[in-house]
Amino acid sequence: MADLKNIGESISAQFRDLNGLHPGQWPIVPRMLCGVGVLLAVLVVGWYAYWSTQLEELDRTAAEELTLKDAYKIKVQQAINLDGLRKQKVQVSEYVATLEKQLPSKAEMDALLSDINQAGLGRGLQFELFKPGQVVVKDYYAELPIDIKVTGHYHDVAAFASDIANLPRIVTLNRMNLVVAKDNSLTLDAVAKTFRYLDDGEVAAQRSAAAGAKKGGKK
Repeated sequence: MADLKNIGESISAQFRDLNGLHPGQWPIVPRMLCGVGVLLAVLVVGWYAYWSTQLEELDRTAAEELTLKDAYKIKVQQAINLDGLRKQKVQVSEYVATLEKQLPSKAEMDALLSDINQAGLGRGLQFELFKPGQVVVKDYYAELPIDIKVTGHYHDVAAFASDIANLPRIVTLNRMNLVVAKDNSLTLDAVAKTFRYLDDGEVAAQRSAAAGAKKGGKK
C-alpha cells in the first residue's frame, strides 16, 4: 500500500506547477496523457471529416456491386433463354398473321356482308332486318355492328348461327333474343359484329391522334 501511495504521489507531483511551462518540458506522465488526448482528437476529427464519408462510399459501392451482380444474372438467364424467346416470337408472329388473315380488309367487307346474308338465305330464313351500323375504329382494328332479325324454323336458325361461327372471317353474334311465334316459327333478333384490320390511312390517322393526345397530356 505504501508503494502504491508513493507512486500516486509521484504521478500527482508531475501535474503540479505546469502553468507557464512548454509542453515539451512537462514530466513524462503529463506529456503521455497530452499525446493520447491529441491522438484521440485526431481520430475523432478524421472520423467525421474523412473516414465516415469513405465508409459511406464503401457501403454505396457494395450495394451497387450487388445490384450489378443481380443484373448480370438476369442478363445471363436471358442469354440462355434467347433461342427459346426467339422461337416464341416466331410462333406469336405466325399466330398474329393467322388471326389477321381472318380479318377482312375494307375492300372485302361488302363480300363478307353478302356471305352473312347468304348464310341466312341458304338456310331458308327470312330476313326482316339486315342493317349495318356505324364502323367503330379501335386501336388496331375496326368493328362493324350489323342489326339482324331473321325468322325461320328452330333447326334452321340454329344452323344459321353455326354457319356464322364457321365463316372464314371472324363474325360474332351478340345480344341475341329468341321469340317463338304462334306458328312455332322462331325469330332471332341479334347484333352481328364483324371485324377488319385498318388500312394504311386509318393506321396513320390513329398514330397521329395518339401523338396529339400524348402532346396534349404533356402540357
